[in-house]
Amino acid sequence: MSVTAESIRPAQAVVTYPGRKRGLRLSTVALHVTLIFFCLVIILPLVWVVLMSVKPVTDAYSGKLLPSQLDLTHYGYALQRLPYIWRNFGNSIIVTFSTVLLTSACAVLAGYAIVHLRLPGKLFLVSLLVGTLYFPTRLVSIIGIFRIQAALGLINTIPGLILPYVTLNLALSILVMKGIFEQISPEILDAARIDGASSWRILWMVMLPLIANGLVVLLIINFVTAWGEFLLAYTLTNDQAMRTLPVALATAMGGFGEWAWPALAAVYVMAIAPGITAFAIAQRWYMRGLQEGALKF
Repeated sequence: MSVTAESIRPAQAVVTYPGRKRGLRLSTVALHVTLIFFCLVIILPLVWVVLMSVKPVTDAYSGKLLPSQLDLTHYGYALQRLPYIWRNFGNSIIVTFSTVLLTSACAVLAGYAIVHLRLPGKLFLVSLLVGTLYFPTRLVSIIGIFRIQAALGLINTIPGLILPYVTLNLALSILVMKGIFEQISPEILDAARIDGASSWRILWMVMLPLIANGLVVLLIINFVTAWGEFLLAYTLTNDQAMRTLPVALATAMGGFGEWAWPALAAVYVMAIAPGITAFAIAQRWYMRGLQEGALKF
């Protein structure tokens, strides 16, 4: 009997795990199919609007999905027929960024105080904030908001839109920041206090760098809410020059006529482009913030 290298080579151990199934599970396939379906529900209308904005008028009403040639003149036509479009665009930028900054600053301070400071009535305050999410606040309070703004002389003004936006977005923003601050260990604050840091210094130099990803989530939420808001902007403004872009879009049909679908699509593309661009830039930090518990409250 001859001994060879193959005969003395140690046998490779085969490790099996009981209960482990090979291949794709049905739940995994169903999950991916569901995600793909909802992605298509969101993406396909956007693609259709973009294609419509660059189609010639003849292609727009022929049922063709792809344009026979690119026609970018609809963007110039839309800007000519809506003389206040740049003013409306600027109003949206001012209102949105002011709302985002004020709401985020108040939410950061409130979330930090609720989680890491001794605050009497903390449980009652959190319960009150959660309770406001179950009511259609914009619909219920719109008459009261209009009367207050009229009494203060804030109708047809930029501050008249910023203040209600901040107020209505504040509850959700505070709860989001509460969930973010709860992910930070209290031992970090105790160590900073032992070193002699004040509450403001702890918040600015210790907390903010740790919650950067969650703060991006808050900024994106407030940006989307303020940029696309229509009901309050339509109620609190009656001058076309003082209205925001969503209200201008709603009234654009009468200025274009019934055969100007490509021009309307061009305006919609200009309206949604800033939001999509902002999210595309911040999506990495946005997803990290979600993973770190930004929506746990």
